[in-house]
Amino acid sequence: MTGREDKKENDLFFTCSLIDYIARKTKNKRSAVVNTLGKASVSKIYDLADIYHSDNIDRVSDDFIREAGITAGTFDNVASCKYAVPSYWDMGKIYKRLILGIVKEQGLDVVDALFAAYNSFVSDMVDDYNSSFYYEAPQNILNAYLDGKIE
Repeated sequence: MTGREDKKENDLFFTCSLIDYIARKTKNKRSAVVNTLGKASVSKIYDLADIYHSDNIDRVSDDFIREAGITAGTFDNVASCKYAVPSYWDMGKIYKRLILGIVKEQGLDVVDALFAAYNSFVSDMVDDYNSSFYYEAPQNILNAYLDGKIE
């Protein structure tokens, strides 16, 4: 470990932030982005995150959008937000914590946990910037995922 956090945790943070960046840029739900990217591309991003992190995120996102054939959607949670919009880095941190919690609690590998998180009802709740759910305590977000409901 060098720095404030484990290298692979930082790689996951970048991966989740890039997913959010791509989703905002293409106006797609985060689940649509990860599903269109597919497991191979998400694994590549995660494995090479330290390299991609050193490059311009706009160019990196363009490469993955083109390679995966991600088309423009109509989901724009940024434009519909009535309050301060969290950054894609903020959202990367939220998803990173959720995914690491899923790994710990369910024993999934990181990429499988990522797909589980983004394809859960919790993702829709986190991505509603007009609600307070996305800034709940990380354990509350994980508990909602694990319980399959909001308490």
